[in-house]
Amino acid sequence: MTSCLRVLPFVLAMTFGACGPVLAWGSSGHRMVGVAATEALPATLPPFLRTREGVADVAEFSREPDRIKGSGRALGVALDSGHFLDVLDDGTVLGGPRLEAMPTDREAYETALRAAGTNAWKAGWLYYSILETQQQLTRDFGMWRVLDYAVRTEKNPTRRAWFRADLKRREAAALQTLGRLSHFVADGSQPLHMTIHYNGWGEGPNPEGFTTSRIHGPFEGDLVARAVRIEDVRKAMSSQGLAPEGPLETRISAYLKTGSEEVLNLYRLEKAGGLAPGDPRGGAYAAQRLGAGASALRDFTVLAWQTSEGARVGWPEVSVADALAGRADIWTSLYGKD
Repeated sequence: MTSCLRVLPFVLAMTFGACGPVLAWGSSGHRMVGVAATEALPATLPPFLRTREGVADVAEFSREPDRIKGSGRALGVALDSGHFLDVLDDGTVLGGPRLEAMPTDREAYETALRAAGTNAWKAGWLYYSILETQQQLTRDFGMWRVLDYAVRTEKNPTRRAWFRADLKRREAAALQTLGRLSHFVADGSQPLHMTIHYNGWGEGPNPEGFTTSRIHGPFEGDLVARAVRIEDVRKAMSSQGLAPEGPLETRISAYLKTGSEEVLNLYRLEKAGGLAPGDPRGGAYAAQRLGAGASALRDFTVLAWQTSEGARVGWPEVSVADALAGRADIWTSLYGKD
């Protein structure tokens, strides 16, 4: 073990130095997306996000939705379905809604899928994993704005001390939320999380003679372990990972549709031998998809920060705008009145 790794945890070594190797997409692939995206956040966002510790926390929390899968059948089944969408070749989710017209919430989604003879547990709900977690991040950022203001303006020393402590709690919560968002956004960049053909082409028409072998694990695991490094992901990031305008729901649908449209490219690459050991095309393709995930995560995070200006926080709720203008009772809203 190098002296660098004796001093720093693995993720800090991976993030800030060339001390150790990047391993598989399963764990290290999620780390890479979290690190690359957080490093790329603009200076207009709160500084706690871009510290060494903040980047490392996001990287590790990005693995949490996988690390807790074995927490009991009820939670495990719910977690599993949150990582994918089984999109058919016709662009629908198991014959139900289309990616570009997803229902507004999980209840409406379940109703649409039941009408198509299936359910959300079979079809997956990755779209809602991203939507709900991004909404939580927006609220976390709204809370941070209000608490940061309260720390700077509160005259009562007891209240100011509580606001300062709660600001630290909110920063920790926001890093966990961002880590979860990182995981689900990265899942959306993996084409095999966006198709009914998630582990070999499977049954049904196969006009191009694609493999029916179980390629899911070898693609996102072994291939990435041997062929992708975080610098490859950084280089693969685009200047823009989301549609430039439109509501959050539209941007999520567009992002996931891009991942779904990569399914044929991935299977064609496998058929041409591009995923075989020693072929550089497989590593380049995996890096490109990880870069797409990191780009989208960066932009989802910026969007959450921007829209948090219009958020409502606390209970009773107050608007961020009213709080920052001194028109709201921040103490009662955030600390409580009973």
